Amino acid sequence: MAIYKLNSDSLSLLEETTFESEALLERRDLQRLLRQQPEIVSPNTLIIAEEFGEWEDSRRRIDLLGIDKQACLVVIELKRNESGGHMELQAVRYASMVSTLTFEKTVEIYAQYLERIGQQKDAREELLAFLGWEAPQENEFAPDVRIVLASAEFSKELTTAVLWLNERDLDIRCVRLKPYKADGKVLIDVQQIIPLPEAEEYQIRVREQSEQRREARRSEKDFTKYSFEGETFNKRNLVLAVVRAFLKKSPETTFDALKQIFPDEIRGRHVFRPAEEAELGTGQRRYFLDGDILVTGDKRRIAVSNQWSKDTVDAFCAAARKIGFTISESK
Repeated sequence: MAIYKLNSDSLSLLEETTFESEALLERRDLQRLLRQQPEIVSPNTLIIAEEFGEWEDSRRRIDLLGIDKQACLVVIELKRNESGGHMELQAVRYASMVSTLTFEKTVEIYAQYLERIGQQKDAREELLAFLGWEAPQENEFAPDVRIVLASAEFSKELTTAVLWLNERDLDIRCVRLKPYKADGKVLIDVQQIIPLPEAEEYQIRVREQSEQRREARRSEKDFTKYSFEGETFNKRNLVLAVVRAFLKKSPETTFDALKQIFPDEIRGRHVFRPAEEAELGTGQRRYFLDGDILVTGDKRRIAVSNQWSKDTVDAFCAAARKIGFTISESK
């Protein structure tokens, strides 16, 4: 989109430029300025770390790490070039790495950042004040991780990947920082291109409705227990136990064959996910991982969903009974 300067008797087309040709660097210039004014790419965000990389066996660093008013962590990745590279994949890795941060660990990280930039502030008090909390609320802290990608331009491959990831419950924004020259000065046109602002409002409403439904389900928790092979399980652990028992009984079963026995239609969404997919973003809370990852006959590492309602687990039990398993509700 072209930008024009309004003169008294004409419109003058502003000259497009690049950050490279203006000798503007990612870290020294863009990152430094956005650290001070994160609202340019991510409104209502407090920066808590810069060049963050506190994890073992990795040299990767997040350009800027923030937190928003909903206590969600915000990973901000910057690129000054024209393509943005593979920044979406990099940012997803970072999001998965920070997704387990606690409030106390975040206070520690923020305190180190404040000391580094020379601000004599109490990290705990500043963080609580920003969130509007009187005391730490670990259960409400970091319910999700948002990703903000800021670049001069984005390739079609990158935007396609971001749209696909957003459809799968990730929250990724692409903000274009387009530089122009006018009267010897550099101007930057800032536009959020994914999701478009009008689409974002709709997506927010959908998320809010989903959260309301989740809250309603939580307020009407079902505590039904199930007996299976001499043990008693709740809904989610029952599903894991049945699938584990089936694979032990029939170790040659492939991933595709297992999905035919327990199809996604049982719960309306994935019953199983490849482990490498489930380990990303919000999937870390929605699937059994770590020691509960299972292996199918074709050597596929799979994760079993831990999100089950009474209706969906009843449908699962019906499928399990068809293959010879005995499951009954336990009083």
